[in-house]
Formats: sequence, structure tokens, C-alpha cells
Amino acid sequence: MTYDLIIVGGGIVGLATAYQMLNQKPNIKLLILEKESTIAKHQTGNNSGVIHSGIYYKPGSLKAKNCREGYEQLIKFCNDENIKYDLCGKIIVATEEKELELLNNLFQRGLQNGLTKIKKLSSSELKEYEPYVNGIAGIFVPYTGIIDFKEVAKKLSEKIFEKGGNILFNEEVVEINEKENLIESITKNSTFHSKFLVTCAGLYSDRIAKMTNKNLNLRIIPFRGEYYKIKEEKKYLVKNLIYPVPDPNFPFLGVHFTRMINGDIEAGPNAVLAFKREGYSKFDINLKDVFEIFNWNGFRIVMKKYWKTGLAEFYRSFSKSAFTKALKKLIPEIEENDLITGGSGVRAQACDDKGNLIDDFFFVENRRAIHVCNAPSPAATASLSIGNYIASKVFSNFNF
Repeated sequence: MTYDLIIVGGGIVGLATAYQMLNQKPNIKLLILEKESTIAKHQTGNNSGVIHSGIYYKPGSLKAKNCREGYEQLIKFCNDENIKYDLCGKIIVATEEKELELLNNLFQRGLQNGLTKIKKLSSSELKEYEPYVNGIAGIFVPYTGIIDFKEVAKKLSEKIFEKGGNILFNEEVVEINEKENLIESITKNSTFHSKFLVTCAGLYSDRIAKMTNKNLNLRIIPFRGEYYKIKEEKKYLVKNLIYPVPDPNFPFLGVHFTRMINGDIEAGPNAVLAFKREGYSKFDINLKDVFEIFNWNGFRIVMKKYWKTGLAEFYRSFSKSAFTKALKKLIPEIEENDLITGGSGVRAQACDDKGNLIDDFFFVENRRAIHVCNAPSPAATASLSIGNYIASKVFSNFNF
């Protein structure tokens, strides 16, 4: 069979893209190829479960546009499909004078992105939202929520099958050949043909994209995010979500506190260089992945510029007391023995050869393929909007 469309990757972005395409063109022959034995195995299944508001993102960027549009679509999808979520809101907290200007910049950015209900908070007003928080000023963001994105992914996969699409598991793509009238996707088990290809390969997005773009000017650098859970008797310290003012030099938000949809309270994540693309443990190492990281000129530039920050993250990874110290900036009453080792996730962070950590969604297009090469947070929140964005590009070029 020659498919109209093949999608590589069964994470939430690949699933949402398939769902949106089948909504718009119900009669197309669509297939998802997933290398794992189930959907949502990696970034989708290991994130913090936050529905993002869009306050952080540069106005006019793909992140800002797709986060706001995706947010509305996600909420509607969850309401229609009875998926549990809670728009509990969050606070962003400045703990030092030097953070006040950055906090105000965030507030103005939020307004520019259409978040008209955000509110500035004084030190005393912070306590009304989070009684145990330490801060001199803050922002309340009522749009932010919590959810289990694995449940969203599961429902998307069900809808894909209902609409006539198919998902094949244990099909790792190892070669792509773009031909005159079709594109060939070769896995370890078989060969598949389609008129068009969309790849949403997460931690392997650069390797997949290089199959049709030999001179691809980016590499995925994996960063592990590690979590602790707050023990049961100390959950009262956190009501909802508490975030620090982020460092503008990095596409990460800093360690924070998150109430999960299942009632757990998580603390974290940090952002530690992983020595394996799917390296969920401190001791996971893949020599090919390590070579690619350190052989990439862009990463060497990043390392030279930010080595102190990188070492501090490694120290916090191996030192529970250092991790606790970072958390104490937000909640002074938290103690080391209040923290139980939790899970971890690995972020796929694209880096170009000039040492820029790409801070927006990034796509590479060929005549018969679109590669999603960078889909960092808020990709889960924005997934349905990203799916629409990709669908519009595909359908404008091909009349299935």
C-alpha cells in the first residue's frame, strides 16, 4: 500500500498532527510509525503535566502563537472527551531584588500574548496563594493548569483509529529516500511508501531529518530533568504551582514545585546534560551519543560560555542537599528529608553550529517531507495547534 501520509513518532505532537489531518481530510490513508511498543514513551510520558499559559514566550514567535491557540484547543478536546484537568493557576516568584526587572518583563510579555487576567503580587499577596512561599514580589497566572498528557495521547490514539488511521509499533525508521512520486520510509522490519512524510521524532529528530537533509545545521542535545516528590506529610507546603523567575539565557524554567493531577507534589526538574539520548538515569551512557554531543561545534561554544552553570547543575544532580538549597529559595521550610526520589525525563534541545540553543519550534521542509526538529515546552500544550500548522502546510502543497 502507498499511504497518503506517514508520520514518524507516536508522541503527543505526532498523534495530534495525525488527529488534525484526519479531521480535515477524513478519507486519507494515514499511518504512524513508532519505534517503541507503545505511544508517548518518552518526552510526552515523562513531563511535569503542566498546561502552559504562554507567558514566557516572545510575542509573535511560533511558541507564543501555538501555545495560546493550542491551549484553547486542548481545553476543548479535554472537555469533549472527559479528560481530567485542573486550571489551578500558578505563581512566578521573585526572591531577590535583581529579579524584579525580569519579573516585570515577564508580566509585560504576558499582556502582549493576550493574558489579560494575570496579576502582579506583593510579598504579602503571594502568601494568600501559597502560605509557605518566600518572595518579595510575584505574578499570578490563572490560566496555567495540570493534566496527565499520557491520557491525552491515549485518547488521541483512540480517535485516530476511529477515523481510519493506523499506528504500527516497533517500527524504527532507519532510512528515508525521497523519490519523484513518493517518499520511502525504511524500518528495521519493512519498507513503507507515502506521498508525504511528517517526522516528529523528539530526541532523534535531527538524525531522522538528516536522512533527507545531509547538511542539517543543528543537533539535538539531551538534557535530563530529575524530580523529587514531597513526602505525604509535607504536601501542605504547596497548594498548586510555584515557579522561580527563569534565567533568560536558558530555555529552561528552573526548579519549581508542581501539584500533579494525581495529587502528588513534585519538586524539580533540574537540567543536566545527559550522556544518552534516552538517558533517564545518571549512569546511562551511549558512546555514539556522547561523541555527537562533544563533536558538535555549537555545543562546544555553549559549554565554553556556560560551563559554570553546567557544573552547578551536575552538582545539584548528585547532591540532594544542593537541590534542597535551590528549593529553599522558594519554600524555606522544605527540608532534605522531605524529598523522595522521583522520576526523570529527557528534553530534546536543538543547538545550531553557532552555539545557539534554539528557543522556538523549528521545522525543516522538503518537497515531500516536513521534519519537526525542535519541539520543546510548551509542545504538549500546543500540540493540537502544531498539528494544524503542519496540516495546513501539507494540504496547501498536496491535494489528497
